[in-house]
Amino acid sequence: MILCQVTLHHVRMTLKTPFANSLTTVTDRELILVEAEDEAGRSGWGECVAFSSPWYTEETIGTAWHVMKDFLIPRLLHTPLQHPGEVPERFRPVRRHPMAKAALEGAVWDLWCKAQGLSLAGALGGTRARIEAGVAVGAADPDCMLETIRQRVEEGYRRVKVKVKPGADVEVLERIREVFPELPLMADANSAYTLKDLEHLKRMDTFNLLMIEQPLAADDIVDHARLQAELATPICLDESLQSFEDVRKALELGSCRIVNVKVGRVGGLTEAKRIHDLCQTKGIPLWCGGMLESGIARAHNIALASLEGFNLPGDISASNRYWERDLIHPEVTVEEGRIAVPEGPGIGFEVDRERLQAASLYSQVFTC
Repeated sequence: MILCQVTLHHVRMTLKTPFANSLTTVTDRELILVEAEDEAGRSGWGECVAFSSPWYTEETIGTAWHVMKDFLIPRLLHTPLQHPGEVPERFRPVRRHPMAKAALEGAVWDLWCKAQGLSLAGALGGTRARIEAGVAVGAADPDCMLETIRQRVEEGYRRVKVKVKPGADVEVLERIREVFPELPLMADANSAYTLKDLEHLKRMDTFNLLMIEQPLAADDIVDHARLQAELATPICLDESLQSFEDVRKALELGSCRIVNVKVGRVGGLTEAKRIHDLCQTKGIPLWCGGMLESGIARAHNIALASLEGFNLPGDISASNRYWERDLIHPEVTVEEGRIAVPEGPGIGFEVDRERLQAASLYSQVFTC
């Protein structure tokens, strides 16, 4: 397979409701969509899930565009590829920038699967026809959070994640447990605590949480190991795990008992599959995290979550949970708490060109 052209589309979409966590509030979501074309005129799609500012990681829409344009795309065009698994090796001389790399690699995976007549899920080794859907609820007034949770439970979501931070944690969880004593519930801290909060964090053991996600610093695995030794509640790491090696080291240290895999955070589907295989070997529960994506990246997540080792509901929700109109058709839907895994070639969804044009701020074509 030879890539003849890559087009980057800078898009902006407005969330149906603002999404707040301990670090920021997202109202408008900017994304970069990657369209890769081969010599037969087929198109494959990927998505860069970096944010507009560097609150989640150091990557932003601006840095990702620069790195893809000037360093990564030239390493892909007009040089034959036998398999998408070769892309990480092409990108190895460029350090870090996992979200930029994942966007391009995802487009190559989609394109290659279409050329082979394979579904992306099947090509990755997925075994599930449907995956369980979870949902995240942003930080807000407790009454508003309770009402949102009630709506999501009625919609059939199998697991709810709530954002917590100092001053808005124990009391919020108490309120939720009073109303939903048996709900599969997890708390996401987005690095809002330190080891000085140890005794306070121990109070969360009383709420029967599935896990507490990323309580300490985004670049830490050492202090998390100390904290996990003191908590009955499993720690799940997110921002701290940006590669297979990060996961391997964290598991050896005992820094977590659950792993969140985000395709963009770890640099692409190939690395995500390696992490899956490692965790499956070690019996570590996995789930697929969300990044307020459009349907394109959501489709990649669905394929990944169809692998056997993803045994916890991920942050993969219906399109209408976030958008008035998504960039794909058909849109992602949730039925009885589950999402069907597409069986068609590639990601199994078509890009809505009309919607893409309406959401686009700028596009650039690369052919050299």
